[in-house]
Amino acid sequence: MPSLRKDEAGGPPFRRVLVANRGEIAVRIIRACHELGMEAVAVYSDADAAAAHVRLADRAVRLGPAAPTESYLRIEAVVAAAIETGAQAIHPGYGFLAERAAFARAVEEAGLAFVGPPSASIDALGDKLHARRTAAAVGVEAVPGTLRPAPLERPDQVAAIVAEAAEIGFPLLVKAAAGGGGRGMRRVTTPAELPAALVAGSREAASAFGDGSVYLEREISPARHIEVQLLGDVDGRVVALGERDCSLQRRHQKLVEEAPAPGLTVEDRVHLHELAVRVASAAGLRNAATAEFLRSPDGAFYFLEVNTRLQVEHGVTELVTGLDIVREQLFLAAGRPLSPAALEAAARSATPSGHAIEVRLSAEDPARDFAPAPGRVTRWAMPSGPGVRVDTALEAGDRIPADYDNLIAKVMVHAGDRDAAIDRLRRALDEVEIAGIQTTLPFHRFVARDASFRAADLSTGWVGEHWDGPSDFRHAVETAQLAAGLEAMDAAVAAGGASAASVRVAPPATPGGGASADGRWARSGLEAAQDRWPR
Repeated sequence: MPSLRKDEAGGPPFRRVLVANRGEIAVRIIRACHELGMEAVAVYSDADAAAAHVRLADRAVRLGPAAPTESYLRIEAVVAAAIETGAQAIHPGYGFLAERAAFARAVEEAGLAFVGPPSASIDALGDKLHARRTAAAVGVEAVPGTLRPAPLERPDQVAAIVAEAAEIGFPLLVKAAAGGGGRGMRRVTTPAELPAALVAGSREAASAFGDGSVYLEREISPARHIEVQLLGDVDGRVVALGERDCSLQRRHQKLVEEAPAPGLTVEDRVHLHELAVRVASAAGLRNAATAEFLRSPDGAFYFLEVNTRLQVEHGVTELVTGLDIVREQLFLAAGRPLSPAALEAAARSATPSGHAIEVRLSAEDPARDFAPAPGRVTRWAMPSGPGVRVDTALEAGDRIPADYDNLIAKVMVHAGDRDAAIDRLRRALDEVEIAGIQTTLPFHRFVARDASFRAADLSTGWVGEHWDGPSDFRHAVETAQLAAGLEAMDAAVAAGGASAASVRVAPPATPGGGASADGRWARSGLEAAQDRWPR
């Protein structure tokens, strides 16, 4: 067993923990359990029987077929697996059941510890309308909008809804009260569009979350999306560990995150962190959560929502603070108070040290509207070196199923300042080698070389303006085809079934390049191809 910190003198928080997730986050949690001398139990679907998280765990329990509704989303099966294996706690990771109050409640009722906020907090904060009312009650200004669900069952109320929308101001957003990820969201630019948008948004929300409640919210544009990492303990203390900028997103899905948020003053950070702590404290937060805000062009912060779970991008906060957030979660779930390390990180959160950036590598084609691109990975080489961290569960030969989220790896870098972090990110991404599938790697290489990104000219519309614009998009398509051709050639040669000449791909103009003796493009040629991604 590893040596324990002073605040861990009571020993590991649990003897055995079930990890109710898959992929890189399951691997991340299992490793944290092992570092604390605890056993980890994995759960898996038929599609994941040979997955890395299953191999890494001490025990594993099959949940069912590949479909999430028949495996990872089965609350009773997950709880039964924990009881059957003698686990004392369940960590949900993110996604799947992580923000389901019903799941947290089932875990609590089974006499197990839920490694996350208690069901009462998830109930209070998971519903966005409830969270908006909580924020209003403690004097934290939310994005202007309604505080109650739109009364869709009352046709006679349409005129009143349209009048309320006019008071909020167009353009505005119809948003789902439950869930996230842009599901149920509709942008409305005129009063005439509103009734249809309300109905369509409600139907999508009901299908995705089982709750069709929707509300109205003003669109703030341009805006930056900034979130605050929170921790809370059983004594009622809630602290902020710092903030992250998540403005680079597409269809409301984050693509790049960094900590700290560039351009904020110490006073800005103190104010923002205090707002986040105020909302979380009012809801009785315990364990880890994230309060999300929009920053308007005039510098004002508007509360959006609270995510009552570990975030995908928690790693950049770990790199900047030196704190292991998953480790802290486990101790908090066992009833321990906030550790001295967490309190120290919170005390210096307004004056962070260094800068960290994360990019989400996903099995998607950025030249085809980020379309999903599942398949088998034939080559997989991740970067390393100073200040580089990669969270993944993939290796060459693995197949990416179409049943789950397309995230395949998180590449993170940390350096003394933002410019150095961007330089390190560019170098790290140039070291990445993936074949067999299309990924978002070309997009991230583009971001790392873009002048406006380096200048921190960020907003939630950045991707649409810089990557999806007509000229950039055409250029991206052409260079994506080139990259795909290079990958096809490498894959064919590696399989031994084709020569370089037999793969019908026009070679790029590569000064000083050419093909190597074994039919592969020389490194200089690959680098020249990468350089032609749109800037």
